[in-house]
Amino acid sequence: MLVQPLLAQQASTLPAQTAPASPSVPAPKALQTGEIVPWLYRGSDVPVDDKWLFGEMENGLRYAVRNNGVPPRQVSIRVRIDAGSMHEEDNEQGFAHLLEHLLFRESKYLGPGEAIAAWQRLGATFGSDANAETTPTHTVYKLDIPDANTAKLAESFKLLSGMIRAPVLNDANVDAERPIVLAEKRERGGAGQRMADLTRSTFFAGQRLAMRNPIGTDATLKAARGRSVKAFYDRWYRPENTTIIVAGDADPMVLAGLVEQWFGDWKGTGKPGVAPDFGDPAPPAEAVTAPGGSAPIGELAIGVEPDLPRSLTYAVMRPWRPVNDTIAYNEGLLLDAIAQAIINRRLEARARGGGSYLYAQVQQDDVSRSVDATFVTFAPLNNDWQAALADVRSVIADALVNPPTQEEIDREAAELEVVFANEVEQASVQSGSNLANNLVNAVDIRETVAAPQVVLDVFRGMKARRNPAEVLAHTQKLFEGVVTRAVYVTPQAGEADVAALRLALASEAKVDGSARLAAASISFADLPAVGPPGTITSQKPLGVLEIEQVEFANGVKALLWANDAEPGRVTVRVRFGAGYRAFDAANAVYATIGEAALVGSGLGELGQNELDRLATGRKLGFDFAIDDAVFTLTAQTRSDDVADQLYLFAAKLGMPRWDAEPVIRAKAAAELAYNTYSTSPGGVLNRDLEFLVTGGDQRFATPDPKALEGVTPEGFRKVWEPLLKQGAVEVLVFGEFDKPAVVEQLRKTFGALPPRDPIPDEVAARVPAFAPTPDKPVIVTHRGDANQAAAVVAWPSGGGVASLRESRQLEILTQLFNNRLLDALRERAGASYSPQVFSKWPEDLPSGGRITALAQLEPEFVPLFFAEADRIAKDLAANPPTADELARVTEPLAQLIRRASTGNQFWLYNLEGATSDPRRAALLRTLLADYSQTSPQVMQFLADRYFAKGVPFKLAILPEGQQLAESPARGAASLRLVRPAAAGH
Repeated sequence: MLVQPLLAQQASTLPAQTAPASPSVPAPKALQTGEIVPWLYRGSDVPVDDKWLFGEMENGLRYAVRNNGVPPRQVSIRVRIDAGSMHEEDNEQGFAHLLEHLLFRESKYLGPGEAIAAWQRLGATFGSDANAETTPTHTVYKLDIPDANTAKLAESFKLLSGMIRAPVLNDANVDAERPIVLAEKRERGGAGQRMADLTRSTFFAGQRLAMRNPIGTDATLKAARGRSVKAFYDRWYRPENTTIIVAGDADPMVLAGLVEQWFGDWKGTGKPGVAPDFGDPAPPAEAVTAPGGSAPIGELAIGVEPDLPRSLTYAVMRPWRPVNDTIAYNEGLLLDAIAQAIINRRLEARARGGGSYLYAQVQQDDVSRSVDATFVTFAPLNNDWQAALADVRSVIADALVNPPTQEEIDREAAELEVVFANEVEQASVQSGSNLANNLVNAVDIRETVAAPQVVLDVFRGMKARRNPAEVLAHTQKLFEGVVTRAVYVTPQAGEADVAALRLALASEAKVDGSARLAAASISFADLPAVGPPGTITSQKPLGVLEIEQVEFANGVKALLWANDAEPGRVTVRVRFGAGYRAFDAANAVYATIGEAALVGSGLGELGQNELDRLATGRKLGFDFAIDDAVFTLTAQTRSDDVADQLYLFAAKLGMPRWDAEPVIRAKAAAELAYNTYSTSPGGVLNRDLEFLVTGGDQRFATPDPKALEGVTPEGFRKVWEPLLKQGAVEVLVFGEFDKPAVVEQLRKTFGALPPRDPIPDEVAARVPAFAPTPDKPVIVTHRGDANQAAAVVAWPSGGGVASLRESRQLEILTQLFNNRLLDALRERAGASYSPQVFSKWPEDLPSGGRITALAQLEPEFVPLFFAEADRIAKDLAANPPTADELARVTEPLAQLIRRASTGNQFWLYNLEGATSDPRRAALLRTLLADYSQTSPQVMQFLADRYFAKGVPFKLAILPEGQQLAESPARGAASLRLVRPAAAGH
């Protein structure tokens, strides 16, 4: 692992923590050992993953535990209750989710509102390390405990057992939590939610899932009382309905003992619930089977939303049934996956070749133990949705009657084998949280888990079955069912109706095999050289860790860190050019188009289809991003493929291709998406915040249809061709690789590039401005629901490496602010579900940073948000925080850094740019201390500097037709200044 001397050295300088005495943990008695088949594997011939230990107690509670050291000293606990929204009665809709909230409100060992602070004191970040989810079929409580020892684990199990076994369910707590749940429901509302509801009620017509949204309804939530919620709790929160899964850096016998100690004597209260029948999909009596189809056409719907893009989904539905999770069954799933991948590749090829749709995808899915369905989803390019539907169906029709070629099968099989082989290589660094989540999902769908090597062996062992006849048979079964249903969403009323949709689906699909990809072998060995191999001018240690810096005669510099912390995994990042500095008002639209189209435009003689074929059987990436002052190309690859990855990135810079089709598709996608931003305040935030807070800087504007009108492939090339040649290049390669071989490949690729053009001085000098700060908030509007609004307060900060240590301390201040805003707006006012405060500090620019606080809330609460943000800012500047309040921030931050530092990407992120600014490397030595060691006085000083000395920018996003209220909303008077109390008070 990488938490090596550098962080260990820093940790040794921090104040010592007194470790509590380790409590006695009883030995587990309910483990299933020897010849006993573990509960998860009953009825299956899948080999048991013996890294898990399984137990089943007399009260019916089942558990699974395992040792896992990724990240070190973390333990992940999952408590799954086999009850979700489909277990609710009609008058209980939303209770499963409301109950999830209430368990965090108050319980046996935690007083009202104490849970968040309690988990923070244990080093867990609320919302990421301590969280929960409610679905139609289950409720899961998730806890990741950092820096775990036996004492901390015992305390965690104690608190968690109190939450699960003895929550305080009274009217006061329901009344306190109801506004938060309603705020969450409100934030999810709008056009997107209306269409989701329409889709759910159509696809699952006649089934329980059709009318069971986990968030519930306003009426049932407002009618909830402590007694009625407790009735739901008593029926479903019982040991026989509970599964506990624990994976982490601890003795599994201790983990099993803690489960049994805190949950072994649990008994349910009252009469247990009886799981309802979820129902089966069935065709209506009048349904007619289409020519050549096997599933009659049933329920159809047209959704009209003026601000949503067109999309059409149809699905072939089958009843869901529990399965025996056998090897044969999994072989069938793998053949299904190959069949879908072949169709999807053909659909993408048709779209790239000028098809009538922007994208299309086929996906089989088992939904909430209610249906086994094959969904077909696509986005028509214009109002001729019938042509797009016919286009998509013609590709599928060919797959249903004509077997695929063996070359197509082998290609998709090679892609799957890379995934499975990579999982074997990465098995030793798979995180405990992911392992726990995977087992939770397996329990939910009533299947098993298999070790990565087992999956790979099963896949390799079924090679004979990967033939055209079997894949054709599985393709055909994917489109067999009991009913076909569809929903078409359109912005234009009158464009479609149910009768027209039924007619289009009932028409016989034309069989068109023109989208099949011809067999053509492409090899890296056949590709042209980037240029004459370059000359290494310097090769020396960076001075931290064991990182080496290599410089080439053409000016390219590289940082290489070969280590075995993540077996087989390599991260490659290339930094070049000017980033957002490269654009101005005249060409800013091409920044957005470039993020979507630059990679797809190809390189050398290779277009997008050829690049896909070249990547077959390899793990290659091509993520492109525009940052404040630099462009980046990033990939997660394997040790075996790192040389090819370096070639692709260098060739993109040295011999780019300029295919027109990706630009045309990116333009179409931007046009289709633009109006969707107006459907909610969150959408407007995504669209306009960066633009508005920089004072209307066009570089950060989301292009509107008028700006997109002028986009052409020729204009795209004119803008981007010189940018790919401009600015210094830095290559970072971190992971497990052969260093001499990578140095030689760098010499042949990046070292072979021609010398770079300099970034013009006027471009290099550009920094984002900060918006003018008028007396009143800036008002923008959205076209969503009348009860939705958002508000933003932003303060300018700074930027650059010179003050990087201060920016780290500023992160502590930001988290203090975040905790107070969460307490004020969520916990005490119920005005917002998840207010956020965050800091942006551009390291590659000397200025342009800011601190931003934002929240989504009802329009009448916007003045309250502004008042609370002002109050918190002023109080932080006037009064130092308490020691306990500070510890609740610094401990989770320190633990977050310790965990993140076990992976290469953490160090890559903190060292990128070090070849041009060596201070970045030097600043690694104080990183942990900067984020975890401070004082109340430092926080007060920073708050005074950034909050008290400047005037913030304020933004309100309101529904069209509404005006900003003049004063805080009702109940604001109750939000008087409440200073955080010390621990234990």
